[in-house]
Amino acid sequence: MRLGLIMGEVGSGLRRNVSMVISVILVTFISLTFVGVAILMQMQIGQMKGYWYDRAQVAIYLCTSVDTTGNCSQAEATKGQIAAVKTQLDSPALKPFVQKYEFETHAQAYKNFQDQFSNSPIAGFVTPETLNESFRVNLKDPTQADILIESISGLAGVQNVEDQRGYLDQIFSVLNAASYTAIGVAVLMLVAAVLLIATTIRLSAFSRRRELGIMRLVGASNRFIQTPFILEGVFAALIGSVLAGLAIVGIVQFFVQGYLTKALQSTTTLVGVSDALIVVPILIVLGIALAAASAGVAISRYLKV
Repeated sequence: MRLGLIMGEVGSGLRRNVSMVISVILVTFISLTFVGVAILMQMQIGQMKGYWYDRAQVAIYLCTSVDTTGNCSQAEATKGQIAAVKTQLDSPALKPFVQKYEFETHAQAYKNFQDQFSNSPIAGFVTPETLNESFRVNLKDPTQADILIESISGLAGVQNVEDQRGYLDQIFSVLNAASYTAIGVAVLMLVAAVLLIATTIRLSAFSRRRELGIMRLVGASNRFIQTPFILEGVFAALIGSVLAGLAIVGIVQFFVQGYLTKALQSTTTLVGVSDALIVVPILIVLGIALAAASAGVAISRYLKV
């Protein structure tokens, strides 16, 4: 009987404030969708770091006939200089750090360049001789690239030694900035949702102030009076949270797995539906918790009980 009475009060409150309830649902939906996107982006960044950092190479670029930087003086790296670099890579000092390495000739560098820039006008002006021959080194621990750089940079015929993780760090910085932006927008929207829930509960309490007075007179407890109002906020937020969860699953299923996977055509692992399903309960719990807290504070202050 008590439960039926409480649920009846909840239904009555929702019917009286339909427009406000819809507003709460929409704001909660949008804010939690941003939260979900931010969480997924952090998951994606973590996956990409784990994948690419393990495959990051140190590139040892050798001199060409036009280079004047590094140890170059407009002279092609000789076979002896190339052999010296190879000997250094195989030396007892570096061998414990090197997992494997490959040598890229002018012809191979040219082919890779043409494949990468096939749609660019610059591809027609590049010749094999202008592209550096290079060693591509995979380290057992990519964080120890400085050891290799210090050992190889001073060798004759070496134009530059480059840790390719630097490019990855720039990409991850951009992704992190986008993720933090999503978090910032989500926080602002969550604040708006909390304030809107509190306003809705206060308006609902004001419209039923006569009924609340009668309930006090007949001895209704404070918890009994507050519960319907809290449940109103939780109900609206729950709908918004579920919609946000469905939106996150839809984004991953149709955009990430459907569009991005085909567009990128790479071996990079992208977040999947299983990752989205981990995020959904987080969004629902977060939405319910914020709604319950804001509604509880709002009705307590309004009723002064």
